[in-house]
Amino acid sequence: MDVAVEVLWFGLGLLLLAFVLDSAVRTFVLPRGVATVLTRAVFVGLRTIFNAMARLARTYDGRDSVMALYGPIGLLLLPAVWIMVTLGAFAAMFHALGVSGYEAAIEMSGSSLFTLGFVRPPDFATTCFAFIEAAFGLGLLALLIAYLPTIYSAFSRREVMVGQLATFTGQTPSGVEILRRAHMMERFQLLEDLWVQWQGWFAELEETHTSLAVVNFFRSPAAHRSWVTAAGAVLDAASLRLAATEMGFDPQAGLMVRSGRYALNAIAEYFNLPYAEDPAPTDPILVTRDEFEEACDQLVAAGIAVRADRDAAWADFAGWRVNYDLALVGIAGLVMAPYAPWSSDRSSRYRRPRLHHLRRRA
Repeated sequence: MDVAVEVLWFGLGLLLLAFVLDSAVRTFVLPRGVATVLTRAVFVGLRTIFNAMARLARTYDGRDSVMALYGPIGLLLLPAVWIMVTLGAFAAMFHALGVSGYEAAIEMSGSSLFTLGFVRPPDFATTCFAFIEAAFGLGLLALLIAYLPTIYSAFSRREVMVGQLATFTGQTPSGVEILRRAHMMERFQLLEDLWVQWQGWFAELEETHTSLAVVNFFRSPAAHRSWVTAAGAVLDAASLRLAATEMGFDPQAGLMVRSGRYALNAIAEYFNLPYAEDPAPTDPILVTRDEFEEACDQLVAAGIAVRADRDAAWADFAGWRVNYDLALVGIAGLVMAPYAPWSSDRSSRYRRPRLHHLRRRA
């Protein structure tokens, strides 16, 4: 074999191995949200298949049944792709080291990777690389096994709060319903505790759903429940509480909206969805004035004191909602969230507006 060709084969093997190592480290080990080429290719390719299957379903329950498998299958498919690419990478290096024939190089690589040992390396150099490949394959499997409990622990902690909110508002959460039920139960003053709890929930969400991005696609145990719609309902409840009611400013509600903004924007940035990085209070939102008026009327009907100046209330509400508006609706569309007012109900008709404050990661 020509020396230049040997170098090319060996370089190709090292390049493929670097792709695998980069994908494994950034996906599971690096404590920040960084998408790699290989990881993104696997999940985007798989999503194309699942989107086609979901379109065949006539009901939301059918689509939910299909998409419930997307996250788990993607999580299992990724290590399988890592292993196949690793097999090809070491086969190229074995070929460069003098193993004659592509079939023989693949057999040696497979024997080493899966520690089968039915092909004996011909010399010391190939023996060393056989040991390295065996350790590399075992390391990839160990990495997946080690991080599965972490992934499901993050999912479980997320769903505890979502389930608690569902018992309070029902399966279709909304900001109006949170305020209405709190008033009906004479627990309106306890909403401050809710804001504090969800501040912590959003802080953890930002960390887990960017560093372990596959968790975004793990759906709730109940088909018509979603972490996205729950987040939107709590944020809308706080925004309505701050802007529309006559109860004065609640600092904990404001901090919770700020926490939600950072969390949802970080997730939107990871998935290259548009979001408002530094919005002005007067920027447009995807909730209409008529919808806001209807929400205020529902609050009045529930016995909650609403500001008489609806124009000022609408301006204040829009100023709060704009912080998370685009990211919330974009993520709802991304994960195919169930119906909920002011979030997933408009994700199907969502368009990416050309606004000066939008930011997309290149």
